[in-house]
Amino acid sequence: MFSSFDFVKLNAILRDFYNLTGIRITVFDDACREITSYPAQVAPVCRYIRGSAAAASACHACDREACGRALALRAPYVYRCHAGLTEAVTPVFRGDLVVAYVAFGHLFCYPSRAEGRAAILLSCRAYGLDEAALAALVDALPDTEETYILSAAHVLEALANYLCMDRMIMLRQQALQVQIDEYISGHFTEDINADSLCRRFNIGRTALYEFARQNYGMGIARHVRQLRIEHAKQLLAARPELNISEIADACGFSDYNYFITVFSRTVGMSPRKYRVREGRAAPEGTENRA
Repeated sequence: MFSSFDFVKLNAILRDFYNLTGIRITVFDDACREITSYPAQVAPVCRYIRGSAAAASACHACDREACGRALALRAPYVYRCHAGLTEAVTPVFRGDLVVAYVAFGHLFCYPSRAEGRAAILLSCRAYGLDEAALAALVDALPDTEETYILSAAHVLEALANYLCMDRMIMLRQQALQVQIDEYISGHFTEDINADSLCRRFNIGRTALYEFARQNYGMGIARHVRQLRIEHAKQLLAARPELNISEIADACGFSDYNYFITVFSRTVGMSPRKYRVREGRAAPEGTENRA
């Protein structure tokens, strides 16, 4: 863990979220380990399910997988957990580095009580639980509308951004992960790759791969390309005096045609069409320069 937490302020905002929504909310660290939650106790149905060692293990695996999906999306991920309950998780970013995850869950969201009860009992059958006892706990869960969950997920994303803005979650500045991310953020337009990063920070490729997977949800090369494309989009919108070739070079693409290909595939349109859409046409005579 390379994040630090202001637990007094953090627990206060989690309590406010619960008071407003009635939904239990949890914070995980960057490695998807539970840090704090409100309320502290999980719902009775989850307590009962986690009484099975196999179910408890499945819960942790489900949390890790959901965090990975949210990281890849870089946005809230709403899903049904291994036990058939609806949950959501969103990453918390400091720059491009994921520093935590915020999640809510244990919600009953089905078209009918009977359908939901049957689905949950089926999902938990392998854990050897008493189905009558589990069914009684499931029946005690309130119905939650899908639209309510989606709205709560949007609030969750806003909360994740606020946590860093208000310094409830901070980076430990000496962490190697922070140094690597800051270096990439400051040098992505240069000739940067996995080998050069391994040499600079004296780490192996396996360790670097794990860092990229855990914090970016993708490899170093793809992350660098995304940073370059985002920079190109900014320049296309804000610098109409620059032609496409100059923007490609400014973003670290030495091959003009490769830049066009990568930009078009990533954004869904060519750099020229993107500039027109953003309403930043180049001055007359400059757009045709290669």
